[in-house]
Amino acid sequence: MNISKTPIPDLLLIEPKVWEDNRGYFYESYNSKLFAEAGIEAQFVQDNQSFSHRGALRGLHAQKAPFAQGKLVRVIQGSVLDVAVDIRKGSETFGQHYVVELSGSNHRQLWVPPGFLHGFVTLEDNTIFTYKVSNGYDKASEIGVIWNDPTLGINWTERIDEGSLILSEKDLVLPKFEDFESPF
Repeated sequence: MNISKTPIPDLLLIEPKVWEDNRGYFYESYNSKLFAEAGIEAQFVQDNQSFSHRGALRGLHAQKAPFAQGKLVRVIQGSVLDVAVDIRKGSETFGQHYVVELSGSNHRQLWVPPGFLHGFVTLEDNTIFTYKVSNGYDKASEIGVIWNDPTLGINWTERIDEGSLILSEKDLVLPKFEDFESPF
Protein backbone atom coordinates (compact mmCIF):
# COMPACT_ATOMS: atom_id res chain seq x y z
CA MET A 1 0.00 0.00 0.00
CA ASN A 2 1.36 3.41 -0.97
CA ILE A 3 0.20 6.30 1.23
CA SER A 4 1.42 9.62 -0.10
CA LYS A 5 1.14 13.26 0.89
CA THR A 6 -0.84 15.70 -1.22
CA PRO A 7 0.00 19.40 -1.59
CA ILE A 8 -2.27 20.03 1.42
CA PRO A 9 -0.84 18.80 4.76
CA ASP A 10 -2.68 15.89 6.45
CA LEU A 11 -4.73 15.12 3.32
CA LEU A 12 -3.41 11.75 2.13
CA LEU A 13 -3.79 9.72 -1.07
CA ILE A 14 -3.87 5.94 -0.59
CA GLU A 15 -3.08 3.59 -3.46
CA PRO A 16 -3.38 -0.05 -2.44
CA LYS A 17 -1.38 -2.88 -3.94
CA VAL A 18 -3.79 -4.79 -6.18
CA TRP A 19 -3.31 -8.46 -7.00
CA GLU A 20 -5.01 -9.42 -10.24
CA ASP A 21 -5.37 -12.79 -11.92
CA ASN A 22 -7.85 -14.68 -14.10
CA ARG A 23 -10.40 -14.65 -11.24
CA GLY A 24 -10.40 -10.86 -10.84
CA TYR A 25 -8.56 -8.87 -8.20
CA PHE A 26 -7.89 -8.60 -4.46
CA TYR A 27 -6.63 -5.70 -2.40
CA GLU A 28 -6.46 -4.57 1.19
CA SER A 29 -8.52 -1.37 1.50
CA TYR A 30 -7.79 -0.73 5.16
CA ASN A 31 -4.98 -1.68 7.51
CA SER A 32 -4.97 0.11 10.87
CA LYS A 33 -1.24 -0.49 11.43
CA LEU A 34 -0.19 0.94 8.04
CA PHE A 35 -2.61 3.83 8.37
CA ALA A 36 -1.33 4.69 11.88
CA GLU A 37 2.26 4.63 10.59
CA ALA A 38 1.17 7.21 7.98
CA GLY A 39 -0.49 9.39 10.64
CA ILE A 40 -4.09 8.24 10.21
CA GLU A 41 -5.09 7.18 13.70
CA ALA A 42 -8.83 7.56 13.33
CA GLN A 43 -11.20 5.14 14.96
CA PHE A 44 -13.92 4.57 12.42
CA VAL A 45 -17.44 4.36 13.82
CA GLN A 46 -19.59 4.16 10.72
CA ASP A 47 -19.46 3.17 7.05
CA ASN A 48 -21.57 5.11 4.53
CA GLN A 49 -22.35 4.34 0.91
CA SER A 50 -24.06 6.28 -1.85
CA PHE A 51 -25.30 5.26 -5.29
CA SER A 52 -25.38 8.07 -7.85
CA HIS A 53 -26.21 8.78 -11.44
CA ARG A 54 -23.74 10.55 -13.74
CA GLY A 55 -23.54 14.23 -12.83
CA ALA A 56 -24.64 13.91 -9.20
CA LEU A 57 -22.74 16.51 -7.20
CA ARG A 58 -22.65 16.03 -3.43
CA GLY A 59 -20.95 18.72 -1.40
CA LEU A 60 -19.21 20.69 -0.12
CA HIS A 61 -19.90 19.38 3.39
CA ALA A 62 -18.36 18.90 6.83
CA GLN A 63 -19.47 18.68 10.45
CA LYS A 64 -18.29 20.95 13.26
CA ALA A 65 -17.09 19.80 16.68
CA PRO A 66 -17.93 17.87 18.69
CA PHE A 67 -19.14 15.84 15.69
CA ALA A 68 -16.29 16.65 13.28
CA GLN A 69 -15.53 13.71 11.01
CA GLY A 70 -12.47 12.31 9.32
CA LYS A 71 -13.43 10.42 6.15
CA LEU A 72 -11.68 7.63 4.29
CA VAL A 73 -13.33 7.76 0.87
CA ARG A 74 -13.24 5.48 -2.18
CA VAL A 75 -15.27 4.33 -5.15
CA ILE A 76 -16.37 0.71 -5.52
CA GLN A 77 -17.96 1.09 -8.95
CA GLY A 78 -17.86 3.96 -11.45
CA SER A 79 -15.82 7.13 -10.95
CA VAL A 80 -15.86 10.55 -9.32
CA LEU A 81 -13.89 13.77 -9.14
CA ASP A 82 -13.34 13.98 -5.41
CA VAL A 83 -12.66 17.35 -3.77
CA ALA A 84 -11.37 18.35 -0.33
CA VAL A 85 -11.06 21.99 0.83
CA ASP A 86 -8.88 23.00 3.78
CA ILE A 87 -10.96 25.06 6.26
CA ARG A 88 -8.50 24.95 9.16
CA LYS A 89 -7.94 28.51 10.41
CA GLY A 90 -4.26 29.32 10.54
CA SER A 91 -3.36 26.61 8.03
CA GLU A 92 -0.99 27.74 5.28
CA THR A 93 -3.34 26.02 2.82
CA PHE A 94 -6.59 27.50 4.22
CA GLY A 95 -9.12 27.78 1.39
CA GLN A 96 -7.09 25.63 -0.99
CA HIS A 97 -8.57 22.53 -2.56
CA TYR A 98 -7.32 19.21 -3.85
CA VAL A 99 -9.02 17.25 -6.63
CA VAL A 100 -8.41 13.59 -7.46
CA GLU A 101 -10.22 11.03 -9.58
CA LEU A 102 -11.32 8.02 -7.57
CA SER A 103 -12.70 5.04 -9.43
CA GLY A 104 -13.57 1.40 -9.13
CA SER A 105 -10.72 0.64 -11.49
CA ASN A 106 -7.91 2.77 -9.98
CA HIS A 107 -8.78 1.74 -6.37
CA ARG A 108 -7.45 5.02 -4.96
CA GLN A 109 -8.67 6.29 -1.62
CA LEU A 110 -8.43 9.71 -0.01
CA TRP A 111 -8.05 10.40 3.71
CA VAL A 112 -9.95 13.62 4.47
CA PRO A 113 -9.26 14.58 8.10
CA PRO A 114 -11.49 16.81 10.24
CA GLY A 115 -11.10 20.44 9.18
CA PHE A 116 -11.89 19.89 5.51
CA LEU A 117 -14.99 20.36 3.41
CA HIS A 118 -15.60 17.38 1.15
CA GLY A 119 -17.58 16.75 -1.99
CA PHE A 120 -17.61 14.83 -5.25
CA VAL A 121 -19.22 14.74 -8.67
CA THR A 122 -19.94 11.40 -10.36
CA LEU A 123 -18.50 10.86 -13.82
CA GLU A 124 -20.46 7.68 -14.64
CA ASP A 125 -23.91 6.24 -14.07
CA ASN A 126 -24.25 3.63 -11.34
CA THR A 127 -21.37 4.99 -9.26
CA ILE A 128 -21.05 3.50 -5.79
CA PHE A 129 -19.10 5.72 -3.39
CA THR A 130 -18.23 4.56 0.11
CA TYR A 131 -16.58 6.13 3.10
CA LYS A 132 -15.59 5.28 6.62
CA VAL A 133 -16.13 8.10 9.12
CA SER A 134 -14.56 8.80 12.48
CA ASN A 135 -17.71 10.26 14.05
CA GLY A 136 -21.44 9.79 13.69
CA TYR A 137 -23.76 12.04 11.72
CA ASP A 138 -25.32 15.01 13.54
CA LYS A 139 -27.68 17.20 11.50
CA ALA A 140 -27.23 20.23 13.80
CA SER A 141 -23.45 20.10 13.22
CA GLU A 142 -23.64 20.22 9.40
CA ILE A 143 -21.71 22.99 7.68
CA GLY A 144 -20.91 23.64 4.04
CA VAL A 145 -20.07 25.95 1.18
CA ILE A 146 -21.80 26.28 -2.18
CA TRP A 147 -20.28 23.98 -4.81
CA ASN A 148 -19.57 26.68 -7.42
CA ASP A 149 -18.03 29.28 -5.12
CA PRO A 150 -15.91 31.63 -7.25
CA THR A 151 -13.32 32.15 -4.49
CA LEU A 152 -12.54 28.42 -4.36
CA GLY A 153 -12.50 28.07 -8.15
CA ILE A 154 -13.09 24.32 -8.23
CA ASN A 155 -13.36 22.95 -11.77
CA TRP A 156 -16.22 20.52 -11.23
CA THR A 157 -17.07 20.48 -14.92
CA GLU A 158 -13.66 19.38 -16.18
CA ARG A 159 -15.21 16.13 -17.42
CA ILE A 160 -18.96 16.81 -17.28
CA ASP A 161 -21.21 19.59 -18.58
CA GLU A 162 -22.58 21.99 -15.96
CA GLY A 163 -26.08 21.51 -17.40
CA SER A 164 -25.83 17.79 -16.55
CA LEU A 165 -25.21 18.36 -12.83
CA ILE A 166 -27.72 17.00 -10.33
CA LEU A 167 -27.75 18.75 -6.93
CA SER A 168 -29.90 18.51 -3.83
CA GLU A 169 -31.96 21.49 -2.69
CA LYS A 170 -29.77 21.63 0.43
CA ASP A 171 -26.58 21.95 -1.61
CA LEU A 172 -28.01 24.73 -3.77
CA VAL A 173 -28.46 27.10 -0.80
CA LEU A 174 -25.13 26.69 1.00
CA PRO A 175 -23.22 29.93 1.70
CA LYS A 176 -20.31 31.32 -0.29
CA PHE A 177 -16.82 30.81 1.10
CA GLU A 178 -16.49 34.53 1.87
CA ASP A 179 -19.60 34.29 4.08
CA PHE A 180 -18.51 31.03 5.73
CA GLU A 181 -17.06 31.15 9.24
CA SER A 182 -14.89 28.09 9.75
CA PRO A 183 -15.25 26.43 13.18
CA PHE A 184 -11.83 24.76 12.81
